[in-house]
Amino acid sequence: MITNPPPSLSLAGSAARFQEAILDASKLPGPSVGERYHHWRKLRHLQPPAGLTHERWWDALKIHRLSGRRTPLISTSGRPFTFLPVDAALAMLHEIDSNLRGQIELPAPVTTQANRERYLVSSLSEEAISSSLLEGAVTTRRKAKELLASQREPRSVGEKMVLNNYQAMNWLRERKDEPLTSELVLELHQRMTAGTLEVPDAEGRLRRNVDGEDIVLRALDSENIVHTPPPAAELAARMETMCAWANETSNEPFVHPVVRSIVLHFWLAYDHPFVDGNGRTARALFYWSMLRHGYWLAEFLPISRLFLKAPAKYANAFQYVETDEGDLTYFILFQLRVLQRAADDLRTYLARKSNETRAVTGLLRASANLNHRQIDLLTHALLHDGTEYTIESHRHKHGVVYQSARSDLLDLAARGVLIQRKVGRKLVFFPATGLETRLRRLR
Repeated sequence: MITNPPPSLSLAGSAARFQEAILDASKLPGPSVGERYHHWRKLRHLQPPAGLTHERWWDALKIHRLSGRRTPLISTSGRPFTFLPVDAALAMLHEIDSNLRGQIELPAPVTTQANRERYLVSSLSEEAISSSLLEGAVTTRRKAKELLASQREPRSVGEKMVLNNYQAMNWLRERKDEPLTSELVLELHQRMTAGTLEVPDAEGRLRRNVDGEDIVLRALDSENIVHTPPPAAELAARMETMCAWANETSNEPFVHPVVRSIVLHFWLAYDHPFVDGNGRTARALFYWSMLRHGYWLAEFLPISRLFLKAPAKYANAFQYVETDEGDLTYFILFQLRVLQRAADDLRTYLARKSNETRAVTGLLRASANLNHRQIDLLTHALLHDGTEYTIESHRHKHGVVYQSARSDLLDLAARGVLIQRKVGRKLVFFPATGLETRLRRLR
């Protein structure tokens, strides 16, 4: 459980305490401690400045934080959520503006249309898998990747969650230029959850005021309630307000588009408008908003993979906001750091793949009459020994018709660089033994 901060200055009813906090605040540089925007849970374990107790230090920081910007998101107690554009956030936003709108220096082998599509498919697959695992999908990463590569029918609810997520993300990408509406959010949820809910008629509709649907969220390790979402009767109106915020049609001061996208993620998760599938839907809306605002490289960043690595930090970011008077700054800073980490991972991954690809493409290009899809498959085969390939997985990866994919693979088998076998009713292709030597003979 998150330790709640001391009683709010605004509710303490003590003019003397408020005056003391103003005086203490004048001795502090701002609302953060160094570059960290600490919650009380962390602050109470740090050494306070000379002459201050932890409680007085907290009050002084809260004086600096009282100037936070209001948002249209209202808590269940009627309090508006706020955020503060602290220096750490502004610095990260500047870097994200430079990187995710296309200024990141991509290695040359990645900038071709064919390679861009391949990396996009890989990234969307990773996001679909991680987001589903984060929501409790029972499957393995290996099986999930095989499912998306082969496009076979899912064999479990967990696999269905992964496939739904992947298909819904692709569907949402095509609607990045459309305004957000309640109908679009409901259809997104239906696509995310089709065939996976314990209550099938809950797909694509808001919670109702019936037993089991006006829910509370409990801590994973206890029966303690950590969040009580708004009642079902308020959800339709709240979603309309959320869509106006996402579309920037509400009357308000400028909000940075990345911050707007992050708040949209929090908003849907806070309102928890669906019986299940809220997390998956919230993260997908974050991607929609980022793409809508021109951050096209965001679709290459599987942020749920980083959430999955540290689910407690993800959960804490939500709880810090709720326990500290609706201060969204905690969640915004958390997700900005995740975006930075994901962008760094993308750079590292692309540099490594570029080096690996460069080492083998010279060999492949010297081979006779191979198209770019065949070169891509053989490059992968050289770097990933023992991989199986099917006509369907090759077709899906490159977005071509069945006959083109079949011709690619049969041609490689005829050249002796792939081994063709029939497994059941399906043709499966494997790299031939001594693949590099065989490729040299094709020159």
